[in-house]
Amino acid sequence: MKTALIMEGGAMRGMFTCGVMDVLMENGITFDGAAGISAGAVFGCNFKSEQIGRPVRYNKKYCRDPRYCSIRSWLKTGDLYGADFCYRELPDVLDPFDRNAFAGNPLAFYIGATDVDTGKCVYHRCTDGGETDMLWFRASASMPIVSRPVRIDNHSYLDGGIADAVPYAYMEQLGYNRNVIVLTQPKGYRKKPETSFAMKLFLRRLPKICDAMRHRHEMYNRQMDELNRIEAEKRALIIRPPEDLRIGHAEKNPAELERVYRVGRKEAEKRLTEIRQWLPEGGSIQNYRDQQGQVDHDPAGRISGEGRYHSVAGYELQYDSHKDQEGETCSGQ
Repeated sequence: MKTALIMEGGAMRGMFTCGVMDVLMENGITFDGAAGISAGAVFGCNFKSEQIGRPVRYNKKYCRDPRYCSIRSWLKTGDLYGADFCYRELPDVLDPFDRNAFAGNPLAFYIGATDVDTGKCVYHRCTDGGETDMLWFRASASMPIVSRPVRIDNHSYLDGGIADAVPYAYMEQLGYNRNVIVLTQPKGYRKKPETSFAMKLFLRRLPKICDAMRHRHEMYNRQMDELNRIEAEKRALIIRPPEDLRIGHAEKNPAELERVYRVGRKEAEKRLTEIRQWLPEGGSIQNYRDQQGQVDHDPAGRISGEGRYHSVAGYELQYDSHKDQEGETCSGQ
C-alpha cells in the first residue's frame, strides 16, 4: 500500500491547500509520494521541504509587490507573475526555499505541465529543488495568456491544469492507492466552457493549447464526477472547501489570503482523526522511513515503454516513458 498527497491548482485558492498542508506537517503526517498541478505544485513543494507556513507568509508579504504579480510585470516581461522574482529572488534570497530539506526528504514529488506542441500533460519528478525543478514549477503554474511558455529540454510548456486538473489518475498509475486529494473548489462545482475572445486571440498561434482550453471544462467536470465516485467507493479521502472560496486569481489583500488559508486549516483539523485512520499507521513520518531514511519509490512496479494507457473520466492517458528513480518524465493526455 502506497500513499500520496494530491493537490489541485487554482491560483490563490491554493491558500486553502497551504492551510491543509500545514496542519498535516504540524501533526507529523507524511506520505510516500505527492503530486501537484499549478498552484498545487508551487505551493505543494513546501510539503516536501517541510517548511510550515512559508507559502502563505511570502504571498501575504509580497502580494502587492509589482515584481511579484502585476500588470506592469505582464506588459514588461510577458509574465503576470514575475519569473525572476518568483523563481529566483524569492526562493534564493527573500524567503529561502530549503533545497537541502527538499532533496533529503524521501517523499517522491511529481508535478505536471502542458506541452504546447501536443496539448498533453507531461509529468516530472522533482528531486532537488534546483534549476531544472524550478523551471518545472514555473511551467506548471504558467497560466495561458498571462504567461510565456517555459522552455525545457527543447519543449515549451504552460499550466498543467490545462490538460490535467487533478493528477490522481497519474498517481494511481504509478501505484499510489491510498491517497488524500486536496481540491480547491466545493463539491458540486462545475466548470463552464471557455468562450473568451481574448483567449482565442492570444492563443491563435498555439492551436493545441487553444483546443485543450476549449475542452478543458469537459475534462475538469468528468474528473470531478470520477472523484465523486472514488470518494463514494472509499478509494480516496478528499478534502475540499465547504463553499466557494471567493478569492481572486491574483489576490492583493493579505487578509483574504489569510482567510482562505484559515479555511484550509479548519477543514484539515476537522478531519484530522479521519485522515489518521485513513493512512497506514496513522501517516506518522517514522513509519515511512527505514533505518537509512529511505523508502521505496517504485510502487507496484515501474512504468516503462510506450503505448501504456489508462482511461479516466472519459479520457485516455498515455504514459510514454517513465523511469521513476532517474526522475524522467511521462506524458499524458
